[in-house]
Amino acid sequence: MNLEDDFDLDSIFSSEERGDHSDFFPVITDEDPDGISKYDIPDLLPILPLRNMVVFPGVVIPINVGREKSLRLIKDAQAKGGLIGAVAQKDAAIEEPTTADLNNYGTAAVILKVLEMPDNSTTVIIQGKKRFHISEYLTTDPYFNAYVTGLKDLMPDFEKEREFEAIVSSVKDMAIKIVKLSPNIPNEAVFALKNIHTPLYLVNFICANSEINVKAKQLLLEESELYARSVKLLELLSTELQMLELKNDIQKKVKAELDNQQKEYLLNQQIKTIQNELGGNPVEKDIEELKEKAKSKKWNEEVAKMFEKETDKLYRLNPATGEYSVQLNYLQTLLDLPWSEYSEDLFDMELANEILDRDHFGLEKVKDRILEHLAVLKLKGDLKSPILCLYGPPGVGKTSLGKSVAEALGRKYVRMSLGGLHDEAEIRGHRKTYVGAMPGRIIQNMKKAGTSNPVFILDEIDKISKDFRGDPASALLEVLDPEQNESFHDNYLDIDYDLSKVMFIATANTIGTISPPLRDRMEMIDVSGYILEEKVQIAERHLLPKQLKNHGLEAGSFSFPKETLERIVVGYTRESGVRELDKRVAQVARRLAKRVAFNESVDSVVLVEHLAELLGKPLYSKEMYAGNEFAGVVTGLAWTAVGGDILYIETSLSKGKGRLTITGNLGEVMKESAVIAVEIIKSRAAELSIKPEIFDNWNIHIHVPEGAIPKDGPSAGITMVTSLASAFTQCKVKKSIAMTGEITLRGKVLPVGGIREKILAAKRADIKEIILSSQNQKDVEDIKPEYVKGLKFHYVDTIGDVINIALTKQKVSNPLKLE
Repeated sequence: MNLEDDFDLDSIFSSEERGDHSDFFPVITDEDPDGISKYDIPDLLPILPLRNMVVFPGVVIPINVGREKSLRLIKDAQAKGGLIGAVAQKDAAIEEPTTADLNNYGTAAVILKVLEMPDNSTTVIIQGKKRFHISEYLTTDPYFNAYVTGLKDLMPDFEKEREFEAIVSSVKDMAIKIVKLSPNIPNEAVFALKNIHTPLYLVNFICANSEINVKAKQLLLEESELYARSVKLLELLSTELQMLELKNDIQKKVKAELDNQQKEYLLNQQIKTIQNELGGNPVEKDIEELKEKAKSKKWNEEVAKMFEKETDKLYRLNPATGEYSVQLNYLQTLLDLPWSEYSEDLFDMELANEILDRDHFGLEKVKDRILEHLAVLKLKGDLKSPILCLYGPPGVGKTSLGKSVAEALGRKYVRMSLGGLHDEAEIRGHRKTYVGAMPGRIIQNMKKAGTSNPVFILDEIDKISKDFRGDPASALLEVLDPEQNESFHDNYLDIDYDLSKVMFIATANTIGTISPPLRDRMEMIDVSGYILEEKVQIAERHLLPKQLKNHGLEAGSFSFPKETLERIVVGYTRESGVRELDKRVAQVARRLAKRVAFNESVDSVVLVEHLAELLGKPLYSKEMYAGNEFAGVVTGLAWTAVGGDILYIETSLSKGKGRLTITGNLGEVMKESAVIAVEIIKSRAAELSIKPEIFDNWNIHIHVPEGAIPKDGPSAGITMVTSLASAFTQCKVKKSIAMTGEITLRGKVLPVGGIREKILAAKRADIKEIILSSQNQKDVEDIKPEYVKGLKFHYVDTIGDVINIALTKQKVSNPLKLE
């Protein structure tokens, strides 16, 4: 409400004028409402345009008059009895309104007094008398004159009288609340409201003085029924009250926050004064310590500027806020990182070679690659580190090799396991604005290493997964790219870090699950399994001394002959690596330690016959060559996750209509190889002296034993063709021969992988001859001579060569009569 805003009695009347009761004009008339309703107004009235104001009947209100037309109207009206028509403008911004700019409804008002103010403006006190409607404008000059029709205020019917009283009472109570809440209205207005007892005057008084807009006030004026006007007013007051309550709540909250901030400021000033008395501010001490540490850092100018900027930011922060600790942790992370700090490489080539040979048996390719890098680094003095990926079956020493490489180079060693990693932020970190933000694990491990050129093992890189949080493999592209990793960007640091001198060594069991772009950035080195002799050497040199020491047994207190170790490898393990072998040796050591602890007599030499007592019955039987007594049985070679193995392809023929059946838990690729093999035999029936009608009269059943184990891949192609050829000719397959190779429909033999593992499996099974694609000859030549000793290799290009080598002319005993 704007009782005092619309006019200020102190500015209108002097104290003497207000003391004279004849000159004191109340804000509401004391006339009888019936008198106003019966008040007659002439048909023609001078019209006074009003801006931002609506006059209601019975209300006394001051207006400022400034327009020349309006001043002349007031002067003429005073001379003729003081009656005017007060009409609100539709748009208050219009300085010279026309008839179209005025509302059609107004209030006839009597001029009570005209005052010349000290600032030369004119204020006119008017009292609303009766509402009217403009019928037609007569003149517009020198001011507006219009024909008007007087309007009566319609009181509510008897049926609505009680409800009307309740509404008016609600309007009055709500208006009083607004007066109390509004800072712009004096509390004396409450007294005025309480002393207005006439519903018409009360409603009009509140309509005129409320803080609702002019448009809404005009609609209230145009409403003839007092009941409806009261209801509309109640709705408008309710909205105004809600706004005032909301404003007050906001102001209270702001004031409380300001009070708390002021309180915190005063307390902090007091704490600072006390701290200075006690020997200094801990915040300043922290910053000084940070700056002192920064002096010894070898970072570049960009990092130095960033550190200075972030330190200044820390100084401006309140230590009691959470942001302070976040900022402090960030600066400490910057200081803990080894910017441009490198360990000196050992260039003693003989010592490096000795360390690598001491810790790992075999793995010649990896050792040679490390020594090559060290040799170039020694000659050139500066070289980007290689990014190697060692892939092979579990337990062959890929991960542990990293420690040996670090020792051989004289570098720090850090390891990061990537198995199951599925969040990109694990690599790149989170932005420090997040709660609990941390740098990525790459930067964390660099901080842990303490140098910028450690040997960094990325373990199990083939087991990275991805989800909605991003693809860690894609984030690793920058880490493992020699052209990019000199400016690796961690989200937490928000500044580039040089990883170009880090020697990354990734490990994997299979390269099939590594994304091609990531695989392209690494130098792939195959770390295949060990043969029996190598496992015996590893057990003798490394595993036995380690497990005897771990179980409290003195070195040399027990000896294991070579035959004993061979039996442990063959009978109790089946793997390419030596992890299971290590467990079996540990089991033996535990049993021996128990007997020593119980003071039982123990043989110092562990013989083969002792193993059943120490390890139980053998878990595995040696897969041996099964012979060539049956037609259609051929030995193939397979690669598995734990190394190579031999497998048999069996073909059986039975009377029927030429149906082909394939069993043995085979994958789609292997099934396709079987179908191709059958078609090749049919196409070469004449060469093999097979009658064509046989294919229509005999069913073919191809089976690969050990049906519980899934099998797939194309490498059994030539084995299946040979098996079918043996079955249809009923001729024996050459003794002690095995084969592996993919076959095409036109009979060409293609190369396959896993040659080393397959050869080792063949040797374990007492195979003497192996048939391979001629394109696999290079793989055999890469294998150490001792691994292939005693084996004869046949390199072939076509399936005809395979059949000529593998199939003999000798028939099997009791051959089938195929017709």
